[in-house]
Amino acid sequence: MRSRTSRRFATLPCGAVLLFTILQVPAIARSTVRVIHELKHDVSRPLAELGRMTPAQPNPFSPRLLKVLPTKPVLPTPQYAVPDAALQEQLLPQVSATLGLNFEGLGQGQYGFVMEAAPPDTNGAVGATQYVQWVNLEYAVFDKATGAIVAGPFEGNSVWAGFGGGCETNNDGDPIVQYDKIANRWILTQFSVSTSPLTQCVAVSTTSDATGSYNRYSFSFGNNFPDYPKLGVWPDAYYITFNMFGPVNFLGADACAMDRNKMLSGQPATIVCFQQNSSIDSLLPSDMDGTIQPAAGEPAFFADFGTNSLRLWKFHVDFTTPANSTFTGPTTLSVSNFSELCGGGFCVVQPGTTQKLDSLADRLMYRLAYRKLGDGHEALLVNHAITTGERWYEVRDPNGTPTVFQQGTFSPDANTRWMGSVAMDQSGDIALGYSVSSSSVFPSIFFTGRQPGDPLGTLQGEQLIVNGTGSQTGGLNRWGDYSAMTVDPADDCTFWYTQEYIKANGNFNWNTRIANFKFASCGGSGGGGAVSLSASLLNFKKVPIGQTSAPLGVTLTNTGTATLNISSIVASGDYHISSNTCGATVAVGANCAVSVTFTPTKRGARNGTLTFSDDAPDSPQIVTLKGTGQSIALSPTSLNFGTIAVGNTSPQQNVTVTNVGTTTVTFTGFAFAGGAAADYLISANTCGATITAGANCSVGVEFKPTKTGTRNAKLNVKNNGGGSPSSVSVSGVGN
Repeated sequence: MRSRTSRRFATLPCGAVLLFTILQVPAIARSTVRVIHELKHDVSRPLAELGRMTPAQPNPFSPRLLKVLPTKPVLPTPQYAVPDAALQEQLLPQVSATLGLNFEGLGQGQYGFVMEAAPPDTNGAVGATQYVQWVNLEYAVFDKATGAIVAGPFEGNSVWAGFGGGCETNNDGDPIVQYDKIANRWILTQFSVSTSPLTQCVAVSTTSDATGSYNRYSFSFGNNFPDYPKLGVWPDAYYITFNMFGPVNFLGADACAMDRNKMLSGQPATIVCFQQNSSIDSLLPSDMDGTIQPAAGEPAFFADFGTNSLRLWKFHVDFTTPANSTFTGPTTLSVSNFSELCGGGFCVVQPGTTQKLDSLADRLMYRLAYRKLGDGHEALLVNHAITTGERWYEVRDPNGTPTVFQQGTFSPDANTRWMGSVAMDQSGDIALGYSVSSSSVFPSIFFTGRQPGDPLGTLQGEQLIVNGTGSQTGGLNRWGDYSAMTVDPADDCTFWYTQEYIKANGNFNWNTRIANFKFASCGGSGGGGAVSLSASLLNFKKVPIGQTSAPLGVTLTNTGTATLNISSIVASGDYHISSNTCGATVAVGANCAVSVTFTPTKRGARNGTLTFSDDAPDSPQIVTLKGTGQSIALSPTSLNFGTIAVGNTSPQQNVTVTNVGTTTVTFTGFAFAGGAAADYLISANTCGATITAGANCSVGVEFKPTKTGTRNAKLNVKNNGGGSPSSVSVSGVGN
């Protein structure tokens, strides 16, 4: 979250120019809209290659301390407890969710990780097949089925290797990794603030594979410091917020929308922003969980807290006519009285030391998790640390008449709980993860949760993820600035949580943990709905790299005796869902259809899956997806010579041969095949022995029928570019 230090910030260069356009906006907007144009964008090489291009760069003297840029003064510690009507007095049984994987993330002594900074700003997200964790100042990709590391750890700025500018050269942290569940893409972002212009660096993957290529962008905020970036995925934009600092003072929160559609397709993109005044700080943007999207055109939501209140805003963005964009609010929702833990400062005690840890209780904790449930109601979840425990909220109907549906303060004993993250699964189960510490408990990682049938405002008994075995000492009071609770898109039931802890007394020696867990009741009993799929394999055969195939479809039928509840339908690899008539439920005997297209990113065999996750007993159901990427593309893909007298020769028709791959391809033959192969001849050929990436050549074809009737054949262009041969159908009629 944090930049270098307050002194570092005061000495930032001031020669940069802020790239934005001032536009007039309706009176409904709370501030002036501005449009920030990208400095640059490109498409990267695969992430694994980028990581190897950027070796670890530890400070030769000592790791860096990443200090906070305060947005407001630390409040005095209250002399008496403010009555907390939301404090949970009722003790429930231990949380009924079952732990699954529970393994080490990046940190001291793990996977070759190089300790470069503190705190870690632990962040991570789960995708179709992978989990990506990013801490200060490195990231790694894990196999989510086994927990095995598959790529990394790599330097954070390696994502922009070869990109140029500060994004490539500066590894400044404040990382966020997100998974766009709608498009099945990864979003990676961190800032570059060591040199001018001060920049936010953003990368959006081109497939669901986190180790593949990315559409990369940089956006400049000139001489204004975009601290504490927080990202939310919404259907119409990637919404992002900053605590914006001018050269000498805090300006206020900046609420921005990045053009998601353009960034998904690798086109030039803009950010539309509304700069708030200094009374508004640390806004969180709504981040969509699940498969049920908000209504078309529904605004994104933003939140912070005030005195005994939550404040909500709505952001509607119009990238075509930015002046039509609006940022409205706040709607103020009264909540039970609270005081910020430590007044927002340092007071978290640890065993065996007088060193106290940062509470970061002056702001809401990441994420502002949004979910639309099967019955149509919408919920926002968020949490923060207060003097009496870990406070959490569920707000319903945020786009209508927002209400605090439930709130609670979780504090089952005298230990301090802070740095939480909260989310909800498809069945309405809620999970909250956090740090725990006291004079007798080393900083450790726990989680708790609740099910819809529990009394409102209550959480079940907490469960340990990992015990810390050391205290942070040596004058280092900065603890992590956020943690991450995310929901698995494959089943929309499994929670994944990542957070930091310490194994031994010391400083700059932190570790992190990654764990998942699931409520057994999520998704229903599985006793009524049953799935029948019309196909278990879709074979797309050969498609040139970068071109999109015709769609192939699968029909799902509910052959059971009760409604089928679908939590997610996800395509992996180079495959994308082009249409989907399946909603959240399928009635008994009803069916729906999903169509998939294939856009190969590399030559050769490209395998993937189409995964249906639901409450049927055999969930998930998986359709295998197969196809082959070809470096050689032929145009047109068919030639028709019409009717030609037997023994006569037709006019020449040409076939353009293009290398759409990234490496030189060698030709191994041009020949006709099929029953009438002898009726066709190559009359011209500008193709040599090889063809370089991006180049083209042509082949001339003539038809000389030897018999009457329809005469069909193929022109095969044999090569080493994957999926050989590439073919053109040829036809004509002998008369």
